[in-house]
Amino acid sequence: QTLRMPSTHRKPAGFPGPNKMPGRQMDMREAQSDPTLGSNRCPGCSTVSLHSNILGFFLPFLSVSPFSPFCSAKRRKMADKILPQRIRELVPESQAYMDLLAFERKLDQTIMRKRVDIQEALKRPMKQKRKLRLYISNTFNPAKPDAEDSEGSIASWELRVEGKLLDDPGKMKRKFSSFFKSLVIELDKDLYGPDNHLVEWHRTPTTQETDGFQVKRPGDVNVRCTLLLMLDYQPPQFKLDPRLARLLGIHTQTRSSIIQALWQYVKTNKLQDSHDKEFINCDKYFQQIFDCPRLKFSEIPQRLTNLLLPPDPIVINHIISVDPNDQKKTACYDIDVEVEDPLKAQMSSFLLSTANQQEIASLDNKIHETIESINQLKIQRDFMLSFSRDPKSYIQDWLKSQSRDLKLMTDVVGNPEEERRAEFYHQPWSQEAVSRYFYCKIQQRRQELEQALALRNT
Repeated sequence: QTLRMPSTHRKPAGFPGPNKMPGRQMDMREAQSDPTLGSNRCPGCSTVSLHSNILGFFLPFLSVSPFSPFCSAKRRKMADKILPQRIRELVPESQAYMDLLAFERKLDQTIMRKRVDIQEALKRPMKQKRKLRLYISNTFNPAKPDAEDSEGSIASWELRVEGKLLDDPGKMKRKFSSFFKSLVIELDKDLYGPDNHLVEWHRTPTTQETDGFQVKRPGDVNVRCTLLLMLDYQPPQFKLDPRLARLLGIHTQTRSSIIQALWQYVKTNKLQDSHDKEFINCDKYFQQIFDCPRLKFSEIPQRLTNLLLPPDPIVINHIISVDPNDQKKTACYDIDVEVEDPLKAQMSSFLLSTANQQEIASLDNKIHETIESINQLKIQRDFMLSFSRDPKSYIQDWLKSQSRDLKLMTDVVGNPEEERRAEFYHQPWSQEAVSRYFYCKIQQRRQELEQALALRNT
């Protein structure tokens, strides 16, 4: 199937305009003196040689020139990957490429949507409930009368507090102290006095995490102790006022969850004002808690400040045994803690990963270059096809197109080819043009004289 060029024969992309044609400027008269076209050559050979010379003359214009849009530093777009319809008609197999392109577009949209979902999910706390097993153990060191140092001659005990997460799949084990904000061990005040019965640890910005705590004291009798452990909630959690806790059914929760539960209570009981949506009409329970008949919902976070208390610590009572027949005793307790969802780290690494970006960009560049090459070959094919069908007419139309482009690029007005002939000026419009010309000149000269006289009079 042949492709027909439009009747106007527009200049193919990549053809130079007014710049000089590369190679030798061919004069058709030179063909008579060309030794390859002598009379001793056969007519068929002369025709082949002539076509070779003509093709050699035009082939440089089919290469990508500096004026070609393919050489411009333009931004790559998805539309640049699409094959033109004419090329798809010529090459039916290209439909497979278009199908892959459509699939790639759907895949990119799906990945982009998932990336946005992951970004939104990372803005919210992602926690998992886990069990922290607490080990409380103590050892007793009886007194040694024959010991040389003073420490060995006095009986003492050592208390150790340790713990670990159950079924922890993480490669990096989390330090035990990282779960707590503070730890207080209260010993028997009667045995150790008011100044030495408390052992305290509080988290500070410079705290070094540890795998456990240990306390060593002299003594040879059983000691009752109380452990107070304050969990380090992230984000912070608060204990609700008893009245608010009974109303919402929440004991300890984050501030945002408490406000959300309040809003759910307002919607369930239809407390929002029907005329002014900004206000809430308090029922009897809200009036008891907030001490007002009506309030704005935006005021609730501020009013909650007096209704939120620090969460209760975990209280563990333990007896430190000094029975010499029982060298070590261990008590175990399971505590519910919240840890970061391991999926969060994978999601963050997915968003930050650039491992395949360079390879994808390289493949995209190859695709764009291939499409540009196909488009350029299509232009060459159209040129060759039109030239082979009617070389004379095509060259004439092409030269006319080049002439029009030359006039546009050099701002030439009129038609120089017609203007150089005398008949052009014998047309009726020339008399009127001459009259207009002299009239404009006279008016210009008159204005100059008037300006000169005005300057002289002043």
